[in-house]
Amino acid sequence: MTISEALEKRRSIRNFSSKPVSEELLLELARAGRLAPSASNLQAWQFFFLTDPELVKKVDLFSPGLSGHPPVILAICSDMGYAAVHGSPNSERYGCIMDAAMAAENIMLKAADLGLGTCAIKSYNDAAVRKLLKLPEDYRIELLISLGYPEGEPRPRRLRPMEEILHFNAWQEEV
Repeated sequence: MTISEALEKRRSIRNFSSKPVSEELLLELARAGRLAPSASNLQAWQFFFLTDPELVKKVDLFSPGLSGHPPVILAICSDMGYAAVHGSPNSERYGCIMDAAMAAENIMLKAADLGLGTCAIKSYNDAAVRKLLKLPEDYRIELLISLGYPEGEPRPRRLRPMEEILHFNAWQEEV
């Protein structure tokens, strides 16, 4: 699959089959995340693939943005202790968020290439998910991604028209 095809194919999937995702495929996704650009090459990201069905159910309970009972949940976290030592205050404030977002996009595009569906979410109870994952105090959850084999047809995309979002050089009032 070309990059253009993956961009066209990727959708936010909200219905998953119960078919398990192999560890081999999850490793491919982690490799794709690791290849993402990183602000100042910090790479403070940490990838947690939740594959234990009981843990997935518990995290799902505290994550209203999740739906479709995914067989896997990926938590992308930032190691803020590592960022403090190897980065700058700007890296800690903004770089880690940017890095996690770029890694997430790489992972979601690779998932589309592998026939997997994903949906990135930010609506979850941070304290509850942190406790369930037994995260160190200096790890910050950046986002969760539901992951699995899609079931049914995804909703059609509703993209804003290019003329509403595209600008060259500066803002110009319509005449």
